[in-house]
Amino acid sequence: MKKQEAGSGKREVKSGNSCSLPPALCCTDALAITSAEFITSAVRPEQYPRDESPEVAFAGRSNVGKSTLINCLIQRRKLVRTSRTPGRTQLINFFKINDSFLFVDLPGYGYAKAPQSLRASWGPMIETYLVSRENLRGIVQIMDLRHLPTPDDISLWSWLKEKKIPAIPILTKADKLSQAKWDPLVQTAARVLGISPDDFIVFSAQTQQGRNELLCRVKDLILRSGSNRGKN
Repeated sequence: MKKQEAGSGKREVKSGNSCSLPPALCCTDALAITSAEFITSAVRPEQYPRDESPEVAFAGRSNVGKSTLINCLIQRRKLVRTSRTPGRTQLINFFKINDSFLFVDLPGYGYAKAPQSLRASWGPMIETYLVSRENLRGIVQIMDLRHLPTPDDISLWSWLKEKKIPAIPILTKADKLSQAKWDPLVQTAARVLGISPDDFIVFSAQTQQGRNELLCRVKDLILRSGSNRGKN
């Protein structure tokens, strides 16, 4: 995302697949994903893979397009299963990428029609993973560009900041709107979360808008040393 120009009062939202981060972080060749495989699903810590490789987890509301985004990053259409029924993903799913780090697909949250018992179990399951996983480097939190961040979105973002877990905020489904509408929506979402508009990546799995920029920032998380809990 391009920084606000002095005196303009607006920030330009870049289109296409270019990266607006500093050149040192835009080494997309080095970040090319050459392999991806499903490892396991888990509910409890004892079921997590015994793998000390860095992990980046993906979180978002049910039906926000989380699985589609991960498939876009790894350039595989069906590795991460997508569902037309919100709330169907009930497990934490682990994927080994390039045989060197892991992507973790967390269960979607906030689906009101899911059984109360299931909704009650999602929070503890996700929280246990986030606070106990030593090799977790950070979270990609996915929100819908077309709508304001929901109370669940805000709650998770605030919790991550409180726990000092690094997080990358994504506004997805950009292809559903004209580009002229992106900037006001990014500005509004930033005010709701209390962050800079420049922190967001506007993303579309359909057009691959924002893919390279997200890969650059994921790379930055992976290269961090040690657990990020309690760190800035």
